[in-house]
Amino acid sequence: MAIHKSAIKRAKQNKHRNLRNKSTRTRVKNVIKDVRAAIDETSAEKAQTALASAIPVIDKAAQKGAIHPNTASRKISRLTKQVDQIQSA
Repeated sequence: MAIHKSAIKRAKQNKHRNLRNKSTRTRVKNVIKDVRAAIDETSAEKAQTALASAIPVIDKAAQKGAIHPNTASRKISRLTKQVDQIQSA
């Protein structure tokens, strides 16, 4: 365990950041699940609405550093592609 004062502080900061990042990542997973559920219903309007609400959540998670920016971009791209396929069908 940490002995030095600075190491103790760093461990405490890491714990707080970990909790914050964990909740952000969970939020990202939930909005992605909502979009996929709307896609499974094959409802283009619901899927488009869910996607529109999911994109800012995913982007903000990347800005905060909870997920990598490339991961956020990939998730948004794949979800958009799936929603577009429903609309064209």
